Amino acid sequence: MKASRLLDLLLLLQTRQRITTTELAERLEVSRRTVLRDVEALSTAGVPVYAERGRNGGIVLLPGARLNASHLEPPELEALSVAGLDSAHLERMGLSAVWETAARKIAARQAAAPESPGLLRLADLVLVDSNAWLAYSGASVDVSALAAAMRHRRRLRITYRRSAEKQASTRVVDPYGLVAKSGRWYLIADDQGAGRLFALERLAAFEQLDAPAVLRPDETLRTRWATLKERTESPGGVRVTVRLRENGVDLARRILGARIHEVSNPENGWCTVVVRYPEIEAVRQLLQFGDHIEILTPESARKRISQLAKDLAERHSTPVS
Repeated sequence: MKASRLLDLLLLLQTRQRITTTELAERLEVSRRTVLRDVEALSTAGVPVYAERGRNGGIVLLPGARLNASHLEPPELEALSVAGLDSAHLERMGLSAVWETAARKIAARQAAAPESPGLLRLADLVLVDSNAWLAYSGASVDVSALAAAMRHRRRLRITYRRSAEKQASTRVVDPYGLVAKSGRWYLIADDQGAGRLFALERLAAFEQLDAPAVLRPDETLRTRWATLKERTESPGGVRVTVRLRENGVDLARRILGARIHEVSNPENGWCTVVVRYPEIEAVRQLLQFGDHIEILTPESARKRISQLAKDLAERHSTPVS
């Protein structure tokens, strides 16, 4: 543990050259006294680092001292191979610590590279946050343990509750891997030969079996995900035409996404919009637009929305006892 901490200390100094003892203690999660002892140990070993006292003092690495500490270890390479994950996802995968070490090594290497005057680093200008707004990112199982189990390419017995069911059921699946999509985790697996997405917040338990996973020939996690994603995002064959207030079009695009097929030019503050669904029952999604929307066709969609609105009105017509 001490060797790892000393390396982290050197990496931090190589990127900054001068850091206060207090900041180092916070970054390394140790006491200030431990930091000073580590600095003394490094100095004794011949590393050009020392403690500078005074108001502007701190721990200093001599200018021009470049340490070859940029080589990445196998766990760090694995952490970088899933670079699209944000901090919350990395924590669930158990990769936070190795990711931070890898990031320090990269920063140290960048600090050693020739600088371009007046140019900011791309990392200072671009931030990637893969979580959707107000997204629920809970998962009932240990994501790191699930990923570790799938490394053996064996079948899994899972306890899973479908969204329309109250009780969970048990099934045996052939897993391809995990996908983090808009802040939510999904297990991608074949269930009796059919590709399925299993949301981890409804996955209560899993067990690794001895039998090897039976995967489709020439299929990978990426190709299986592409197929399932296309199927999930398919707009569907039911065309629902609605009138939508002009100021609600941007919100509709954000909520409905690819389900919006056509949008007319506004007229008297209203637009005509065609929304495609896989079935009539899905029009309940449009209730959230309240009095900003009117369904025009088909008649079956108008009747379903009318029934749903009537049920809501009746349920809210009397005070809660």
